[in-house]
Amino acid sequence: MNKRIYLSSPHMGGKEKQYIEEAFATNWIAPLGKNVNEFEKEMCLYTGRQHALALSSGTAAIHLGLRYLGVQQGDIVFCQSFTFIASCNPAVYLGANLVFIDSEKESWNMCPKALKKAYEKYPNPKAIIVVNLYGMPADYDKVIAIAKQKGTPILEDAAESLGSTYKGVHTGNFGDISVFSFNGNKIITTSGGGMAMVNDEKAKNKMLFWATQARESFPWYQHQEIGYNYRLSNICAGIGRGQLAVLDKRVEQKRAIFDRYKEAFSTIDEIEMMPEAPFSCSNRWLSCMTLKSGCKVSAMDIINMLEKNNIEARPIWKPMHTQPCFKDNDFICVEPSGSVSEDIFSRGLCLPSDTKMTMQEQDYVIELIKEMF
Repeated sequence: MNKRIYLSSPHMGGKEKQYIEEAFATNWIAPLGKNVNEFEKEMCLYTGRQHALALSSGTAAIHLGLRYLGVQQGDIVFCQSFTFIASCNPAVYLGANLVFIDSEKESWNMCPKALKKAYEKYPNPKAIIVVNLYGMPADYDKVIAIAKQKGTPILEDAAESLGSTYKGVHTGNFGDISVFSFNGNKIITTSGGGMAMVNDEKAKNKMLFWATQARESFPWYQHQEIGYNYRLSNICAGIGRGQLAVLDKRVEQKRAIFDRYKEAFSTIDEIEMMPEAPFSCSNRWLSCMTLKSGCKVSAMDIINMLEKNNIEARPIWKPMHTQPCFKDNDFICVEPSGSVSEDIFSRGLCLPSDTKMTMQEQDYVIELIKEMF
């Protein structure tokens, strides 16, 4: 095949252009307008959260969220190690000291046992950043119980998990502040953008204040605090509205792609697909697989082979505690055999999960991989 098969590219639903044209027709080409307001309302209706704040990126949402939770210079922040760096960079912006927490095997997300162990060494963290990796929710009943006992707020990084549920409840409902991303490769996109979601109107208004340069209510431009230019544009919000209308269909497609891989590789003993914990229903944003230890084929062998055939795949996220920029940060692990996140990274890869990929194209990917075994 000559056509490029992508990992996860934008997939328009049909209504995006209508909302964009309306913004042009009414001259609302700014970081405010009807699309912004309606996108926030529609996200609340979809998730069940009370308030939403449309922002320029998921990273911006995390930054504002941590600032609202009071994270300052020198504070300890617990963060899941197995994630993309955007989960933890905003804590560094605020001068906090990150302590990375290992994952559990069941969900690949923050291990409650490791979280408990972290408190033994660092009893007063300012916040906990929990991530829903590749669309899979963390085990929130356990994590929230620990956080509540210690009085620590949670920032839920749901960037990859829009459309996923934990015990029947949509992700985006499990943090004191929860965050979504609409980057170009996410399950729905605004081209670039994000959303902070809360149940506290005071929190929403304060973050909105910071996101619009912290301008005070004066006739002139008065600023008593430092703010940011973090608001989502009305054009991008229009794209988001059109995308949200087809979200359930995208989840269905993503899960079908994963299931086809799982069925196709079920006869290959060396291949295991990412588990789905019994408490969750993942949107399967990316179809991830691991190779058993000792397998003659490596994850990079498969990635390189696919690339030679014009097919995009990628390694699993490299854990944050192994990144050069975080070499001096502490890492909490409880497994006797070593780090769960490092083990998954060493054996894992993300397969093409594009919702525009045809069944014929997926079959081609499957057959190429099968030939390696």
